[in-house]
Order: sequence, then structure tokens, then C-alpha cells
Amino acid sequence: MPDTFDDFLLPEALLRGVAKAGFRTPTPVQRLVIPPAMEGADLLVSAVTGSGKTAAFLLPIMQRLLDSPSPRSATRALVLVPTRELAHQVQADFMRLGSYTRLGAGVIIGGEPRSHQIATLRRNPELLVATPGRLLEHIETGEAELGDLECLVLDEADRMLDMGFADEVLAIIGTCRPERQSMLFSATLQQRGLEAISDLLLNEPRTLIADPVREQHPDITHQLLLSDEPEHKRRQLSWLLQHEPFDKALVFVNTRERAAALGPALQAEGVRCAVLHGEMDQRERKRVMDLFRRGDVRVLIATDVAARGLDIAGMQLVINADVPRNGDEYLHRTGRTGRAGAPGTAVTLVSAPEYGRMDSIRHYLRLDLQARRIAGMEARFRGEPKRGKPSKKAKTAGKHTEKAQAKPKQRLRDRKNIGKRRQPSTGSDAGAGQGVDAGFEPPKRKG
Repeated sequence: MPDTFDDFLLPEALLRGVAKAGFRTPTPVQRLVIPPAMEGADLLVSAVTGSGKTAAFLLPIMQRLLDSPSPRSATRALVLVPTRELAHQVQADFMRLGSYTRLGAGVIIGGEPRSHQIATLRRNPELLVATPGRLLEHIETGEAELGDLECLVLDEADRMLDMGFADEVLAIIGTCRPERQSMLFSATLQQRGLEAISDLLLNEPRTLIADPVREQHPDITHQLLLSDEPEHKRRQLSWLLQHEPFDKALVFVNTRERAAALGPALQAEGVRCAVLHGEMDQRERKRVMDLFRRGDVRVLIATDVAARGLDIAGMQLVINADVPRNGDEYLHRTGRTGRAGAPGTAVTLVSAPEYGRMDSIRHYLRLDLQARRIAGMEARFRGEPKRGKPSKKAKTAGKHTEKAQAKPKQRLRDRKNIGKRRQPSTGSDAGAGQGVDAGFEPPKRKG
């Protein structure tokens, strides 16, 4: 297994770019992926966000482009990604790694002028980074042509399927040159619809499990804070943002309406923050991200549009103001911190209706959750499952949740045995102040 980037026998120009980018030693996913990718093999890779997978596929592609230059101008590699932010991140990584080469990359995404993109396509950059919807529009109008493509990468394919891009991805694959190398990267290989895409995309692929999705990130501390009504949750969030130590913090919510309401509410309490969601036009999204990257604002309130592709230095704190919809989304949100060996903290605020979903996520990802409380802002809710109709489990998490090993103990009532679960506590006895318990105890069944 290679111990240094020199062991990959990359061209000198790329090694200089690697050093300039600050990469010291290859990450596990880079050690696993780069050698077979340089051999030209098709790959099906499970790798979590923040693992270094972008360089794992870019470096072999760039090595091919440098070692076998094309006699004519043509786009030879394509990277499909689910979001605009991730597209720009991949391009930025390409430019850093290729800073000592003459290789060029173009970005084709929604929300930007078509005229500018047509000019980019006419230049035939060696590598294109694109979101599926906009690229397919250019293909259908004849402005993009992929007949010379040598490498095709689907990055975060599970997210593309979640966003409804399956038909667009399949259509794009159908227009690509059949004789090509293809690589598919996904946090999970069990995503519904992934098999149909991989069957069309890949030819005798090697399956590589770089970072098991359920393996807890060693540099992230996961905390749980019980909450009551939305106003109580907002006060807890405001306290965290004004007392926790961080350079930059990401606050995730589930809807753009909640993001738009939460931003002004926090600003009124003196928290300097910005808001990012998918309904904003590209110019405004870029302005917000520039403010955040420069540190002009230290707090970003975002929907899951920001969960993929953000790699920002100093991201030390992630707060889930809403419990994510499933385990994979939790993984991608919290993966914005704890990057490149730096420590990070992820705090999730959990109300009674969200408790069952959070427990399913904990099971699925095998999280070691620390119970957290804020003195004077303790929740009345103590961690009991919500009464009445049970909440649905996280779509992804619930599928993988382990079955209970013991049946619930039954008691006699009205001369009939009716199963009843114990109502557990999740750390309400934590120490004074902003205490953190050693571990979050999940609900247990009696018996």
C-alpha cells in the first residue's frame, strides 16, 4: 500500500501541485483508489464525504491527460456531481492540483448564463465538471458533445438519485463514448436505483469499500441536546452560537422556509449569520459563500444544499437545528467538520417528534452520542418516544436498524397482556452548567 504520493509514480508537475495543495500523505481512500484507477479499471467505490475522494479520482485522470496528450482539442473527462457547490469545489481542487500544468477545467451548472457556458464548451476544456440537468440541456441542443470522452466519474451518486437525477444521468451516459474508463463514488452502495446506473456505467468494475458509511469519524464529537417547542430550540441554538468556541459554524435545517425564518431571528439576537438554500439564484449563493469563506460571517444557516461539496477551513462546529431526514444526510452534514485531521463538534437538537428518527440514525451509524444540556435551558422533554402515532424512522437509517434482541416484558391490565415500553432518560441528570455526559443511552426495552 503506498505510503507517500511519490509511490504512485505521478508526473512531477502533479507532485508539485499535491505539495502546494498541502497534501502530506495519502488518505485511505486515495491509497485504495489511485492505483487501480491509474491502471484504467472501472471502479465502484463506497467512500464518505471528507475522505479525500476528490483527489482520488482527479489525480489518475490528470495523470492520463498529461501522459497521453490528445492531438486535438477535446473534452476527455467528465465529472458529474449533484450540486452547484460541489461542482465548484471539484474545479477548485483540480486547479490546485494542476497548478503546475496547462490542464483546463470548465463548470456547467444550473443558475448561470447559458451564453457563458456555451463559450466554455467551445473551448473544449480537458475536464468538465457538471450537474446533470444543465449538461443534458447542452447535449440536447448540440452544444456539448461527449464522443471523445475517455473518463467519466459519478461523484456522490446516492445524492444524485435522492435529488431525482436518475433519468438525466442515464441519458448522459448513453451519449458518452463506450470505450472509456468509468468510476462511481457513493457514500452507500445500497441506494435504490444505484444498481441500474452502475450496470450501464461500469464494465467489470472493481468494488472498493474505502470508508464504511457506518464507521464513526474519529475526529468528530457527536452531541445530543433535547429540546421542546421551536422557540425553545431557537434559544438553545442562539446560546450555542454565542458561547461555543469556533471559527466557522454551519447550522442545518430541513426546509428553505425554516432557513429564511431562522436567519433573521438569530441576527436580531446579535448572531452575525447568512442564509443559503436551493431557491436562491447562483449569484446570491456565490456572494453568501464568499462572505462565509472570508469570515465576514462566521455562521451559515443552510438546507441540505450545503451538505455536499463544502470544504471550508476552520469549520469546527455543525449544528443540526432539525434532525436530518435519514442517516446518510446526518453523515454528510456532520462531515463538513472534522476534515483533514482537524477536530470538530456536531450538535443535534432533538424534540419529541424527532426522537424516534434520531434514535434510528444513531443505530444505523452506530453513533456514540454524548448527552448535552445547557443550564437554565433544560427541556421538559426527557427523551421518551412521542405518544400516539409513532414517528416514521429515517428512510435510510430505519432500513438498517438492528432488530431488538429481547421482547418487551408484558404486564397485566384489564385481564389482558399488553406490551409496554419503558420511557427512558437521555442524560437529564448531567452535571451543572453546559454539561456533557460520557455517553447517550438509547431507549431500552424492559425484560
